[in-house]
Amino acid sequence: MSAPTVLGPLGPAPARVAGSVRRTSTLDTTWPGGFDGPMLTRGRARDLRTFEEEGPKVVAEDALTVRFAPGSRTITAIAADPARAGLAGLVGGRAGGGLRALVGQALPAERTARTPLHLLLDDLGGASLVAPMARSRWLPDPSSGLVTDPLPMTGVCTGFQPGSSALTPEAPALQLANQRPVAALSAHADPWAWHALPDHEVPAARRARRLDVTRTADAVMIDAMFQDSTTIPEGGRVAVHEYRVRATADPSTLVLRTLSAEPRILPYTECPLAVGTLPRLLGLPLADLAGTVHRALPGVAGCTHLNDALRGLSDVPALLVHL
Repeated sequence: MSAPTVLGPLGPAPARVAGSVRRTSTLDTTWPGGFDGPMLTRGRARDLRTFEEEGPKVVAEDALTVRFAPGSRTITAIAADPARAGLAGLVGGRAGGGLRALVGQALPAERTARTPLHLLLDDLGGASLVAPMARSRWLPDPSSGLVTDPLPMTGVCTGFQPGSSALTPEAPALQLANQRPVAALSAHADPWAWHALPDHEVPAARRARRLDVTRTADAVMIDAMFQDSTTIPEGGRVAVHEYRVRATADPSTLVLRTLSAEPRILPYTECPLAVGTLPRLLGLPLADLAGTVHRALPGVAGCTHLNDALRGLSDVPALLVHL
């Protein structure tokens, strides 16, 4: 089977429309003491409602700060604004090592309400896994931060399926070659398109998401974007992962009717094949996707990063409350 075409960077967010809610989120990771020191991740997520009869209105917003142990994804300090008492229960947890279950235990109300803070916490595992790619652009050895021994990852996702280009000696060069320059998210005529974003002139990785939701009598319409990027010494950013996801759902039952994904930026030739398995999710309730995507699209049937983007559709019912 031939892989779908990788279309290149999506560009600016689409214009907001009346009767919509937009959730945007970013997790920005830096190394204040250098790459041998601890990672510091600062996140922000915002829900913005747009109605014809009023200006843009922020209906929810959260910020998150996380410090990790040097050379590790173990959380040593964490804080949110507004503050949440349950966050202290995450200290000592490892991003990507059962952290989502720990979040559910420590902050169950956040998971139930699918708050902006929950999205940031849920994304820590993936964002902290990808963040070290920034080293590939800032250290003399371009293979730093890239997968140089891929064999242990065989079968973990579509891109690392047996026989894929990700498992060849050329894989590090492919990762670099397939990164693409991307415009600043804030480079938009609409000042409300995204929440406030930091500017970095130092090594900094970013996971960014956008989720637009509108509702008519006939359908719930969803347009989402997912991007992993890093700053580069010469200025600007390059992205290693980017998808656009569009979907519709039944307005009464919130069951998924249609679903498509556009591979925009991906590291390996085989990665885009993951979009071919999306029909497995049709007919599922949006609210269940966070728990069912990984079971429906396991291993080589899915892309780790596309799965993360699809899990984010579970936030749609919470956003519809504002419409």
